[in-house]
Amino acid sequence: MDAGRDGGTDAREAALRQAYGHALDWLASLSGRRVPARASVEEIVRALGAELPAGPSTPADVVDLLATACEPGLTAFPSGRFYGFVVGGTEPAALAADWLVSAWDQNCVMRAVSPSYAAAEDIAGAWLLDLLGLPGDSAVGFTTGATMANFTCLAAGRDAVLRRAGVNVARDGLAGGPGVRVLAGRDRHMAIDLALRYLGLGEPELVPADDQGRIDPVALRRALAAGGHRPTIVVLQAGDIHSGAFDPFAETIRAARDADAWVHVDGAFGLWAAASPAYAHLTAGCAEADSWATDAHKTLNVPYDCGLAVVRDPFALRAAMGLRGDYLIQDAQGDPVDKVPELSRRGRAFTVWAALRSLGRSGVADLVERLCRHARAFAAGIAGIEGASVLNDVVFTQVCAAFGDDERTGRVLARVLDDGTAWISGSTWHGRRVMRISVSNWSTTDEDVTRALDAIRRACASA
Repeated sequence: MDAGRDGGTDAREAALRQAYGHALDWLASLSGRRVPARASVEEIVRALGAELPAGPSTPADVVDLLATACEPGLTAFPSGRFYGFVVGGTEPAALAADWLVSAWDQNCVMRAVSPSYAAAEDIAGAWLLDLLGLPGDSAVGFTTGATMANFTCLAAGRDAVLRRAGVNVARDGLAGGPGVRVLAGRDRHMAIDLALRYLGLGEPELVPADDQGRIDPVALRRALAAGGHRPTIVVLQAGDIHSGAFDPFAETIRAARDADAWVHVDGAFGLWAAASPAYAHLTAGCAEADSWATDAHKTLNVPYDCGLAVVRDPFALRAAMGLRGDYLIQDAQGDPVDKVPELSRRGRAFTVWAALRSLGRSGVADLVERLCRHARAFAAGIAGIEGASVLNDVVFTQVCAAFGDDERTGRVLARVLDDGTAWISGSTWHGRRVMRISVSNWSTTDEDVTRALDAIRRACASA
């Protein structure tokens, strides 16, 4: 069926208007709706229809079916009452920019092909380096998330330390070269292990950490000395996933430098502490590392997906990620394609530019400080519940709590989810079942925190 240009344009406009209406309805529902989804996968499959239709459907009708069928199965991640994972909401300017990204449909690979995207990436990258206190001549790549940002940075580090040992990984691969040691704290995030697996580096050697997850600098120095002169990468973290704690960067990076190791910082949500005068001390010394990974779709609150890979040496990043093709129109100064694994990719920098332009320097600082204030309010509220205990030093946006033994903590968690007022999930930390609260959403209010705490109190009373 050929609808023709006019018919196709009309159908597109009708579908977009339908999507706009459903999007506004969804956003308007967030303040009052239950946070957990109300329907199961099987129920959504039945509502969507599992059989592929024999013929075409009107685009507006397809959008309407998708929105109405899926609405009961949506979790209110953008709600100010979702605390289950480190999940940001979507800041208004970034959300609107993301709609434009889809409409513009740019393949953001080369400067010559999409100069507007390249300009937005250049500006947003420079702003990020400034806000995060990182070296201004570093390269910034826009990835799908922190997992691929860690992968990208560690690939640059792997190739760099092997290059110092006389191995050209791009030409010869890893076979026959000296093994790369990777040292990481005991409480590193699992994304580090995954990235190392992708890179063929195996499991990291684990260094002891303290009760908040901070790597022990004395133990790190001993581990570095025990490795001789093997090519080495040290992985540090800005923001432990349970406690929110930050590694002691000055001491650990000094030890790594003495061993000629590459230093990478996994700062998925915590690296943004550097943007706040009140919390920048947590990242003191961090800027002396070689690479840093963070997410924009966490603390900065841009739409999924958007991670950031930052590498001090642009050559090292380009050597690891760059490629050449006869049909590509590549710029001598480098292209977006030279900084991340994907060739085809979405215009993520547009949304980051929009969020930063909307918030400004003071707005980013206020966002970070507001999230931290809500975390402290959660900790104070839970500490006042009989039988409850806050297990971590609440230094950033994470709170871990227990409500007696593991069985009772599990019952409290289940009752909170059944209540539906908030989404707060559990974890196991230091062998103990815990409630883990991550405050990450720009739209969370004092009232949201109060409502969530009331739900926790109700759960405790019935557990």
